[in-house]
Amino acid sequence: MFGRPLEGNLIESLGVIETTESDNVLRWDGQMLYVEQDVYHNGQLVHRRYKRRVTKDVARVLQDLIAPRS
Repeated sequence: MFGRPLEGNLIESLGVIETTESDNVLRWDGQMLYVEQDVYHNGQLVHRRYKRRVTKDVARVLQDLIAPRS
């Protein structure tokens, strides 16, 4: 279901490298626009189907595509 892992980010406070995998499908639950991700620390799964919100800029672009302002 999920694609290949993205480049890892070092989280110094935890001493781990965090990577994520996502199917990159936007989802809407009635309140939040998000993508689901599997989150790994040093290759070990720590969150399955974690909901990561899209940024405001992404949401605005999508809104303009769906319902252009007059």
